[in-house]
Amino acid sequence: MNTLTLNNGVAIPALGLGVFQTPPEETTTAVTAALQAGYRHIDTAAAYGNEREVGAAIRDSGIDRSEIFIETKIWISDYGYEETLHAFDKSAGKLGVDQIDLLILHQALPSAFDKTIDAYKALEQLLADGKVRAIGVSNFMTSHLEQLLAATSVVPAVNQIEVHPYFQQREVEAFGTEHGILTQAWSPIGGITSYRDSEKRSFDDPVIVGIGEEHGKSAAQVMLRWHLQEGRQVIPKSTKAARIAENIDVFDFELTADELTALDALETGTRGGPEPEDITLETFGREIPEA
Repeated sequence: MNTLTLNNGVAIPALGLGVFQTPPEETTTAVTAALQAGYRHIDTAAAYGNEREVGAAIRDSGIDRSEIFIETKIWISDYGYEETLHAFDKSAGKLGVDQIDLLILHQALPSAFDKTIDAYKALEQLLADGKVRAIGVSNFMTSHLEQLLAATSVVPAVNQIEVHPYFQQREVEAFGTEHGILTQAWSPIGGITSYRDSEKRSFDDPVIVGIGEEHGKSAAQVMLRWHLQEGRQVIPKSTKAARIAENIDVFDFELTADELTALDALETGTRGGPEPEDITLETFGREIPEA
């Protein structure tokens, strides 16, 4: 597995398993399959409701804890300094670990950005205390990052955002690169174009499929390779062992410059996930259970 180096020197696998919308009863099996296939990074979140199952699969794997990179996220309902410190305890308790490798804020909260700042300052404290190895954010746009950088001390190690050939967020990625923030791509193979009301599915795109045929690879593998060659970290999600294994089999081929350009040209500007400015406690708040 190739690795990338975060801005504080911590190494993160270039490719990991995401478990968004993976039901708890399927999570342990999926994580187990991923670890057996060679994955060493698992990305979960308090709001996913499956941290406990992720932790169980890691403990039962027989793989030393130091070899597995665990990432999770604080939900907006737990923003605030003391609230976020306690949210770490909840996540660590469910995962069954003393230290989390990467802890990030799940969303910006534009209508109460002071809570977002206080939550991030709690992450800074957790980092200083050695309870986490790196901290970051998710779904932050350039304006949110600018506000955060102006009010805090530690530059986020990552910004996890929706990126796939149909929605590339180049401005946000460029800002991150300028400031040493690694872009993590969620829905990196455009899975969101399959289950949301989308005009077309990335898996069926003739350009992507055609490039795959040239290399003997699937559309998903082509998209993952595109991310990796452009310097992004990726967390494809699947619950099927065969697909999980397929998604990690992307280190034995290379896309040409022309193929990368062709994939870059697929941008539609259409976001699949919610608009960041629409995230409010009133609409998206939910209680995160205790450990």
